[in-house]
Amino acid sequence: MTSPPTSHVNMAAGLSSEDFTNLQLLLKAPSKDAVRDVCVQSYRAPSRRLAESTAATFSIPAAEAAQLIQSLHTLSHHILFYNLTSPEQILAVFPESFHSNLKNLITKILLENSSAWRTEALSHQVSLPQLKELDWRVDLVTGSDSVSRMALPTCLVQLKIEDPCPSAGGESISTVTVELSRESLDTILDGLGRIRDQLSVVAGK
Repeated sequence: MTSPPTSHVNMAAGLSSEDFTNLQLLLKAPSKDAVRDVCVQSYRAPSRRLAESTAATFSIPAAEAAQLIQSLHTLSHHILFYNLTSPEQILAVFPESFHSNLKNLITKILLENSSAWRTEALSHQVSLPQLKELDWRVDLVTGSDSVSRMALPTCLVQLKIEDPCPSAGGESISTVTVELSRESLDTILDGLGRIRDQLSVVAGK
């Protein structure tokens, strides 16, 4: 099973029936612009200030406004996390019983903003260390505390890794050397082969 891509966007929690019940509160909005405003603003971390202003605009209790904003936040991150980029994909997220016009309006707003949200998420994502160079050699163990290990071949793999976000005072380039037995190397090669096959499947879609 192919895993969805990762990014700075948090892994979207599964949308629940309660979320869609909360989204129905958008029907109390005084205008489509009010719906658009709260949808866009809720993408970022929900705040009490946003809940209070939404409660005043929609004429609903602050607690309900906070639930609405949280559900909108979850929905927008769900759309980004699963890379839903077409109206059909987003509409399919909603239950069949969901208000038709409201569903279409939310979908339109999400599509209008998802590209900018995705760019923002990518620009703020924390980059993982990247492999820059790899070197290796095969040695023969000629002395060991364990007689059984004597005269056994071993592989030394040297990895040069670049950390885009090194700690204060730390080097951006570091070198790691690992010793692998034939059995360990076979296990790693099998795992890398599986990763290569999965990447090929994803790239082919």
